[in-house]
Amino acid sequence: MHRMKPLPSFLLQRYQGWKATTYAENGAWYKRLATEGQRPRAMIISCCDSRVNVTSIFGADQGEFFIHRNIANLVPPFEPDGEHHGTSAAVEYAVNVLQVAHLVVLGHSRCGGVQGCIDMCEGRAPDLEEKGSFVGRWMDILRPKFPEVADMKTPEDKAERLEQLAVVTSMENLMTFPFVEERVNNGSLSIHGLWTDIAEGGLKQFMGKTLDFQPV
Repeated sequence: MHRMKPLPSFLLQRYQGWKATTYAENGAWYKRLATEGQRPRAMIISCCDSRVNVTSIFGADQGEFFIHRNIANLVPPFEPDGEHHGTSAAVEYAVNVLQVAHLVVLGHSRCGGVQGCIDMCEGRAPDLEEKGSFVGRWMDILRPKFPEVADMKTPEDKAERLEQLAVVTSMENLMTFPFVEERVNNGSLSIHGLWTDIAEGGLKQFMGKTLDFQPV
């Protein structure tokens, strides 16, 4: 801890700007959020990628979404083994405590995690194959879907489709959580899959039985 350094100046300046403008203009709203607690209508599971900004895409205010971000927006299967499970903990809290009405999985174009999965499956990423690779072992969640894209003609088509199948994988795995399945079956919770094209600003929605994504 003795090696800790002060906050970088660009972050300090941005905070001070936010405090003097956005916060100053909406102070009562922030105080209300603090005293009354959060009541988000939806949980959004998105990628850590800095180019994916959930609140900007949906024009959301603070307190509106419960957001969890991880590599390639993946949800692992339900596995109550007593170990550390950050994504599963976030899902549990959103569903059981916050009682959100919607679970949204948001994938995106040019996803580095998905490309890493492709590289592993095609034998080009020995570092990710190492047992000690956190990214590699996380992307193992997606590996079973690779055969569905292995024969696609172009690398771009292969990557885009596997990015979308990462969303499908997460949706499937969400339904392995008993408390999610129960609420989906009684109609109090819905699961949605989305994929966004960073360059074009497009948004596609998973259409279910066809395993297809269509523009919203």
